[in-house]
Amino acid sequence: MNSYQNRGGRNYRRGGKQRGGAKNIMSEVSAELDEGAASDDAADAPTRRQYSQKNGRRQNQKASNQGGRQGADTAKKEQPIPLYKQIRGSGAKLEEPEEEAIIAAPPENAAEDKNRYRVMSDYWFEDENDAVASASSQEPVERVDIVGVRFKDEDGSKVYYFAPMGYKCPVGTRVIVETARGIEYGYVAIANKSEPKSSLVAPLRPVVRIATEADTERHKSGVSFASEAMVVCAARIAKHGLDMKLIDAEYAFDGSKLTFYFSAEGRVDFRELVKDLASVFHTRIELRQIGIRDEAKMLGGIGICGRPFCCSTFLYDFNKVSIEMAKEQGLSLNTAKISGACGRLMCCLRYEADSYAEEIKRTPRVGNVVKTPDGVGTVTESQPLTGKIKVKVGANDDAPIREFMRDDVTVLAAKGKSADKKAKEQPKAAEGDENVELPPED
Repeated sequence: MNSYQNRGGRNYRRGGKQRGGAKNIMSEVSAELDEGAASDDAADAPTRRQYSQKNGRRQNQKASNQGGRQGADTAKKEQPIPLYKQIRGSGAKLEEPEEEAIIAAPPENAAEDKNRYRVMSDYWFEDENDAVASASSQEPVERVDIVGVRFKDEDGSKVYYFAPMGYKCPVGTRVIVETARGIEYGYVAIANKSEPKSSLVAPLRPVVRIATEADTERHKSGVSFASEAMVVCAARIAKHGLDMKLIDAEYAFDGSKLTFYFSAEGRVDFRELVKDLASVFHTRIELRQIGIRDEAKMLGGIGICGRPFCCSTFLYDFNKVSIEMAKEQGLSLNTAKISGACGRLMCCLRYEADSYAEEIKRTPRVGNVVKTPDGVGTVTESQPLTGKIKVKVGANDDAPIREFMRDDVTVLAAKGKSADKKAKEQPKAAEGDENVELPPED
């Protein structure tokens, strides 16, 4: 019995690789099983029954697979041969159709947004990348209502954002706001408006209330008290012999703190002074050392231009100013002429720095060799803002100097920072090496 099973199993697997082999083998195995059934033991009956059921399922599954393949082959035969294959096989050329091809109508908004849709011969479709970009650009931006408040009734005082908490605050309204230093009295400089939440610095502190007459009187009394405290503090500074200059004083709206601002060349040990002032005013004393530019901002004054200091009128913050800005603008490099009352470089040097930097990139530098309508020459003077340059036409020392617009000339050999940097980066030629170019000599 086992020999029949092993033989049938091997033949069945071999027949699975060849179409129709399994069916013949199974019929042969069944015949042999019938012939040897009389001599089999009764204990082998369950084994024969299990084997027959298993191979019967395999035979049915194989027959169904063959039927599926036959159906697929029939479907392929019924499909018409494409036109291009017919033409390719016959060698004929494709003739143009007499009737015009019908193109489906585009969406209604396709004419308004032609970049998002592409025309094909049979249909319109929307580009996936453009659709995603368009959807992301249309996402709503979360906005927050704010008001701008300054704590000094001066144009140059810095403006801080607060949450209005439902209050309508026109410009000039007096409000009581909550700050990191406590409750403060301020002036509205920017009326209610909405700003993107991402552009604000969290947390946004609230407006407590619109200031009342009592709040205004309390603020005025605090300002007068701070003026009196400055006189007392100046006397105590002289008493202790400290090398410091008293600038200003502020008294908190809730009366919890009295702040003095001073300037000094170095660090000052004012611990004894703080104890002395605390015994006089019976409140918390705070001394802050400020820089020379902040001193000019607080005190104010008239600049060399005849106008009030920019920092005390409209500049909220101090930006970086360098001597390079004065050089690019063609100003004198004498520090006495380009410095403000604070002794630092004037803040106005930065106002036109970006415009000069942009125009200098477009204007040939002094020393560049350029080609002009009158010939080749060297730039002797350039005016970036006006776009005018003066060129010494010719190589002679007595060559005439003529004026041209920068758009009328072509730079042949650049000379300046970029050219010097490029020359330094260029490798030096070794002796006998003719493939390496040496930088041009001046």
